Amino acid sequence: MSTPLITPPTDRAARQHLLAAALCCAERDWPVIPLHPGSKRPAGHPERSCPGTGRCAAGHRTPEQRATTDPEPIRSAWAHAPYNVGIATGPAGLLVIDLDVPKPGEKEGAPDGATSLAALCERADEHLPPTYQVRTPSGGRHLYFTAPPSGRLPSSVNRLGPHIDTRAWGGYVVAPGSTTPDGAYEVLDDAPVAPLPHWLTLRLTEPTRPAAAPAPLLIPEAVTRRARAALERETAAVATTGEGGRNNRLLAGARALGRFVAWGEIPRHVVEEAFQVGGEAAGLPSAECRATIRSALDWSIRTCRRRDDAA
Repeated sequence: MSTPLITPPTDRAARQHLLAAALCCAERDWPVIPLHPGSKRPAGHPERSCPGTGRCAAGHRTPEQRATTDPEPIRSAWAHAPYNVGIATGPAGLLVIDLDVPKPGEKEGAPDGATSLAALCERADEHLPPTYQVRTPSGGRHLYFTAPPSGRLPSSVNRLGPHIDTRAWGGYVVAPGSTTPDGAYEVLDDAPVAPLPHWLTLRLTEPTRPAAAPAPLLIPEAVTRRARAALERETAAVATTGEGGRNNRLLAGARALGRFVAWGEIPRHVVEEAFQVGGEAAGLPSAECRATIRSALDWSIRTCRRRDDAA
């Protein structure tokens, strides 16, 4: 018997499916933003190329500022394209723990986010309550918690442990129902969203010791000496840049490292994670850091000279 032909969903069916996912989030009072179809990147222009017109006439509006729960603009946006759905975690009153998996090129046996979080709970002699969870296409998980009412918790990278990020103010998460080339974001546990445990709130708000050079975690041994030195120098410069020049410095620093990625001297994810830490240490929003780093590396890798020519 022949295998039935499975046809992909039409653009209209995809738009309806994703619109339903966006409206579901809005009904939970979680403001949403459109993400590029099949991607995790916010739709719209970044700050560095803001035209200063339209909705940005009074100043650039970040994705977090544009997020909404109003059904009408949501329907209008998703009528144009099958946008993935992003949840602006800060305005939603959420803190989402992002448990990632090791990336290709990392040291064999490196713990994934779930393992790191289990070890953190064991060391603290604490546990996590049941809560809403989403499975990510990479095999990781998003654990949703309501943020404490006092103060604004910022997003963080690896602060709780290797491969544990948090998304709160300055960040967003991809909502269930969205898809990427790696797969779909799916609800793993539809339990009510639990309050963030107090002991984790303390971990995320306790003062951190300043570091002159935010060091990337789990750097593979194969990274060359000059690539490591350049990464430490550039991330330190980003972390210590004051307001007004932070994004430009982050752009320049990441561009400087792109050639080492193109030459195979350092994995791209190591550079991305290190500059993410440096950019957030300088006070840049998490989403803005990711977009700037990605753009800078794409440009540098595409335009860099061959290693022999640059020697």
